[in-house]
Amino acid sequence: MQDWALSTSQEHRGRLLRGMAAAVAVKGYADTTIADVVREASVSRRTFYEHFRDKAECLIALYEAASRNALGVLREAIDPGLGWEEQVERAIRAYLECLASNPLLLRTLFVEILGLGPEGLEVRRAMHREIAEFLMQLVNAGTAPHASMTPEIAIAVIGGMHELVLQAIEDGKLDELPVLTATATRLLKAVTRV
Repeated sequence: MQDWALSTSQEHRGRLLRGMAAAVAVKGYADTTIADVVREASVSRRTFYEHFRDKAECLIALYEAASRNALGVLREAIDPGLGWEEQVERAIRAYLECLASNPLLLRTLFVEILGLGPEGLEVRRAMHREIAEFLMQLVNAGTAPHASMTPEIAIAVIGGMHELVLQAIEDGKLDELPVLTATATRLLKAVTRV
């Protein structure tokens, strides 16, 4: 009985996150109501409040889950059997393809999260730090001759890549995100050479 309750709870949480993504994609965060989220999720208002304090907490949970999924894609793209530069290019391409695979969610993650003000900015920075940490580990693992990366440079690279993504969102060119692989890879290689 306990396992069933846990899986049902996880299923409801997942549906609420997908409901938030769908509602925000249509109306924007500011105009999205909890009623919109529960309608999209096909759950009750009571179920929403069993999982989230308010719609801001739900959006933050969506942002964190999607960001960790993208980080997982980055990690899975690493093949230690390849040279460092090819690993980096594969990881960046996989990350950009992951982002491009869900245009509705992408806008939520890159634009709407900032509508939360300081709270949204903090969660965005925390996720950027996690991705930057991964990037630093990859570069500083010793497989790249004459390359190193500091935390500040790693954050700058992630910020630069995300600015390119934001520009693609604003220009309506989400399907072209993987094309940014060459630019992002060049940036990373340029700032890691010592």
